[in-house]
Amino acid sequence: MALKVELKPHERIIVGNCVITNTDQRARLLIDGENVPILRERDILTPETANTPAKLVYLAVQLMYISPDPQSQHGTYFNLVRDIVTAVPSAWSIIEGINNNIMSGDLYRALKDARKLIAYEDKLREQFEATHPKTEAGKTDVSTAA
Repeated sequence: MALKVELKPHERIIVGNCVITNTDQRARLLIDGENVPILRERDILTPETANTPAKLVYLAVQLMYISPDPQSQHGTYFNLVRDIVTAVPSAWSIIEGINNNIMSGDLYRALKDARKLIAYEDKLREQFEATHPKTEAGKTDVSTAA
């Protein structure tokens, strides 16, 4: 069964190892094929936008997903998740799900789980910011953190 994708004007999509950019009008595509990586623009992270540890994990999984040789990214990925688990052990259950999907070859599902890691990181950051007031200069006041 073909995948139906509707693109907004100027929206981009990755199909396989090609980036397709829509023109100035909406377009509907029917993509037929098996095991072809497809990512919509809203799901694509670039090295510039991967500015947190969880987003770097997502980027590594994304590169695995679109690569003809996913194992080439395994070293980078496993180094990143080791650092996250060391700093935030409570993230282990999410990372375990990502790992299981990578090892079983379901990289699309691993990407979805990596989104959960980003959401968890955002939640932890919000909790930290709520309990640690900022000074006038915009820096966290660590004197109240103790």
